[in-house]
Amino acid sequence: MIAGGVRVLNVGLPAVVEGVAPADVLQLDWRPPAFGDAEAARLALALDDDVTQGANRRALAAVHAARPQLVGVRPAREVVPGTGDGRVLLHAGPPIAWERMCGPVRGALVGAVLLEGWAATSQEARDLLAGGGVVLDPCHHHGVVGPMAGVLSPSMPVLVVEDGDRRAFASLNEGLGRVLRFGAFDTDVLDRLRWMRDVLAPVLDAALGEEGPVDVTSLLAQALTMGDEGHNRSVAATALLTRRLAPAVAQQEQGVPALRFLAGNDHFALNLSMAGAKLAMDAAVGTEHSTLVTAMARNGVEFGLRVAGTGDRWFTAPVGAADGLFFPGYDRADANPDLGDSAITETLGIGGFAMAAAPAITAFVGGTPDDALETTLSMRRITTGPHPALRLASLGFAGAPSGIDVLKVLDTGVLPVINTGIAHREAGVGQIGAGIVEAPPAVFLQAVRALHAARSR
Repeated sequence: MIAGGVRVLNVGLPAVVEGVAPADVLQLDWRPPAFGDAEAARLALALDDDVTQGANRRALAAVHAARPQLVGVRPAREVVPGTGDGRVLLHAGPPIAWERMCGPVRGALVGAVLLEGWAATSQEARDLLAGGGVVLDPCHHHGVVGPMAGVLSPSMPVLVVEDGDRRAFASLNEGLGRVLRFGAFDTDVLDRLRWMRDVLAPVLDAALGEEGPVDVTSLLAQALTMGDEGHNRSVAATALLTRRLAPAVAQQEQGVPALRFLAGNDHFALNLSMAGAKLAMDAAVGTEHSTLVTAMARNGVEFGLRVAGTGDRWFTAPVGAADGLFFPGYDRADANPDLGDSAITETLGIGGFAMAAAPAITAFVGGTPDDALETTLSMRRITTGPHPALRLASLGFAGAPSGIDVLKVLDTGVLPVINTGIAHREAGVGQIGAGIVEAPPAVFLQAVRALHAARSR
């Protein structure tokens, strides 16, 4: 009892105090460490020392020191390692065989085979893929990130981002709806991809030669102050990029169609955000004893996690579908489990981690502006520190929460939040909505065991 009435501090499930008036309850957000896994909690506690903290500071400093520059738009076979010889297609997420792939990824691969001319019909393309006639490999293994299905073929153009002698790449964004990255591969999709390859990419590459390079971090920083969050909302970043390149684009023979395409595609800069984030996070890969997450990616079947201290190793677990808003005529039963490499943005600290910068994003993925602010504040609990260049006006220009720490995730029970699109389960349908998904606890439990084993050797 306290003055004025009964007050209850509840550290358990809310159901425990259902009989008490809400005004009398203070609910403490406490969860068992390591999601109730006592062994994992013990291992995490053993790793939480000066060695790990020092390693994480070094890893995050390397990430924040990266200054990715957009320098060109080139065919993948010319710049992406391992794509220039033979029949090679890249896909989003951790490794997965054709037999286990989901509908949207299979559809995107069929479309890529048709685009390359390796098959004349969709059935021939499926037979070629099922028979092992094409090498299938994750984008991340080649310095690439691709949204949703993430499929990249040798002739497709990529954004080339570099910082000194390091490079990263991302495909060009097609726009929303029935597009390859959501598993569609009809004539309209393939015609658009051919135009992007043969017209748009050369126009943009020439413009960058005249007006570039473009500092990706500076562009993202400005976009965050203009209402973007760097993942599902890229309106400002696309406008800034278009404005930067427009004088050189407009002078070219195909400049007007290129500008018209950019003006109609508010998501174009998403892929640039992804390439910049990939380059920055790769700076931390291999930092001994670091528990910093360097990649999160999904292939529509599994969620994959990489950690600085364990290098290129994947930790995987089944991935679920996103919670969010669906286009008319669709619901959760139609949704494919989450997919895409675009969670590299959240790994850096934007996207779902910077939702406080973009209250309008809630109209696209669901929730309220207050939810967006609360999500960013929650992500502070599992990150190593603020990003010094990516500041959020709604938080007094504090830096976006950056550098997910496996140990903090296990200590708090708070899971990384990812903004995402929602693809239909069946190949060829395309996007049916957008929403929010959380990383699965299992990947962090696997990671802490591997980190502890590496430390013990």
